[in-house]
Amino acid sequence: MTNGEHAITGADLDWDSAAATFDDEPDHGLRDPEVRRAWASRLRSWLPDRASDVLDLGCGTGSLSLLAAEQGHRVTGVDRSPAMVDLARAKLAGRDAVFLVGDAAAPPVGEERFDVVLVRHVLWALPDPGRVLRHWRGLLRPGGRFVLVEGVWDTGAGPAGIPADRLTDLLAPLAGQVRVEHLSDDEPLWGRAVTDERYAVVATA
Repeated sequence: MTNGEHAITGADLDWDSAAATFDDEPDHGLRDPEVRRAWASRLRSWLPDRASDVLDLGCGTGSLSLLAAEQGHRVTGVDRSPAMVDLARAKLAGRDAVFLVGDAAAPPVGEERFDVVLVRHVLWALPDPGRVLRHWRGLLRPGGRFVLVEGVWDTGAGPAGIPADRLTDLLAPLAGQVRVEHLSDDEPLWGRAVTDERYAVVATA
């Protein structure tokens, strides 16, 4: 279980095997210029205006990391899949970015602290999301922010995800300001029309 409501977890998936074709999904690889522009625009509105240290947890092949780096931010990406990390390192070669193999729930960053914890479609796959969020809160500098992109969707094997109201409840004791942006109607983000719940939460610690 991921959040007491949904039975599919990220542990059920072989992310190394998925790495080779992961970027084929429009919102993963961001290869379509319109999809890429849509994510770049959203990310620019979510991240600080000044150059910041961004921790991209469950970074996958590094597509959001690349957008953040292109916008002038310093990126540390963490993913438990060595194959995903290899692709991310290649994608961001020469940029101000470091990628580590590790658990997104407890990233191997030592005493380093960040201005932003950026997470897309990862929290739903982790057991005990409340505990994970508390740990992530400790990785933020004073005034830092969470940028969490999540949703609820049907995997074909059953529902997966975390509803927005559940996530905002979990964040309430950890953040002073919490803003939800509903993303389901923003078709360019996904490269197609979607009918399920998709959203972003930007929360200032």
